[in-house]
Amino acid sequence: MSTTADTPDIAPLLKTGWTLRADGAAIEKTFVFRNFIEAFGFMTKAALWAEKWNHHPEWSNVYKTVAVTLTTHDTGGLSALDVKLATKMNALAGE
Repeated sequence: MSTTADTPDIAPLLKTGWTLRADGAAIEKTFVFRNFIEAFGFMTKAALWAEKWNHHPEWSNVYKTVAVTLTTHDTGGLSALDVKLATKMNALAGE
């Protein structure tokens, strides 16, 4: 994937299970944990980083599964903040 100065490089994230939404305005990933406690713990840790960076995910949780969508509403598409938060979420999930 080629990028411009305004478009973040998501290629490394695509290798870790993130996918580019069909309209190209967001990246998505589903994290699966061993149980609800691990899933909720992941969300709690990710929420602290999201608040610190003032960049909040769209996400849902059902038992041990957390579905995440990252986009930057202010720009109407992807930004470096999406890449930063996705990378942090991968690390928090132990990937």
